[in-house]
Amino acid sequence: MTGRVLITGGAGFIGSHVADRYLAEGFGVTVLDDLSSGKVENVPEGAEFVQADVGSEEAQKLLATGGFTVLNHHAAQMDVRASVDDPVFDARTNILGLLNLLKGAREGGVERVVFASSGGVVYGESDRLPHAEGAPKLPVSPYGVSKLTSEYYLATYATLFGLKTVSLRYANVYGPRQNPHGEAGVVAIFGSRLRVGEALTIYGDGAQTRDYVCVTDVVEANVAATRWDPPAVSSLDDVAVNVGTGQETSVNELARSMLQAAAVDGQIRHAAARPGELQRSSVDIGKAAREWGWRPQVSLVDGLRLTYEWIGEMVA
Repeated sequence: MTGRVLITGGAGFIGSHVADRYLAEGFGVTVLDDLSSGKVENVPEGAEFVQADVGSEEAQKLLATGGFTVLNHHAAQMDVRASVDDPVFDARTNILGLLNLLKGAREGGVERVVFASSGGVVYGESDRLPHAEGAPKLPVSPYGVSKLTSEYYLATYATLFGLKTVSLRYANVYGPRQNPHGEAGVVAIFGSRLRVGEALTIYGDGAQTRDYVCVTDVVEANVAATRWDPPAVSSLDDVAVNVGTGQETSVNELARSMLQAAAVDGQIRHAAARPGELQRSSVDIGKAAREWGWRPQVSLVDGLRLTYEWIGEMVA
């Protein structure tokens, strides 16, 4: 399958890797990004770049007139703490921004939407891990609510208008190009601090767990989702697929593994826990394996080493 794809957030961490891969698949690629966190140097050669906000009239018109077959939507407000402090801003970006894009997509005849959702936040707290797609949904932050709401809108558009939609429920994605200065990339944050000889800060007791998946594996899931013929929607989870490893890793374990990958002696300190943060998270990837033959290929230790080496290149 080829055609023209618009990648929102394509100058950012995950989106730029996805753009690379779409180009390699023979797609015509346009990247839309407001550069609030993305970097124009991340946009691959061969892709057209448009600087605009997802909620803008320019973004809507681009989809309405650009002849795109696929919308790959990665742009988002993704800071959990920011969503707790200002849920209106979070909803304006993540929910109203999506609706603005969908209006343009309908007018422009876009056939498919691949949406970056989050398996780390839509399921909420549960002792029954890893979460399969059909697990109960109860987000503990406005960010999680906005991702789940977006999935409902996409499922509704699939039912009403025949739009093919796939929501990729990402676990905690890490890897090269992740912003080491934000709040949503603990691997990059740890790596950047080690590079400059600073201590690693863990919020809370560090027993909280996450499912860490390398961005190179996530990219392959995007390609598979673009090729997939999703079923008719009888429930929200019919058109959602988890993307992770199915393994829990505590933040304490991650810090120790990062020190090992970096081959340095670093200090670890603890700070107060942050509001809205999940205590445990991992996703069941059985559906991706059954439907697509997809499984993660990069081990955590190899992925951490890859990320640490990239950070070294950036600070050199």
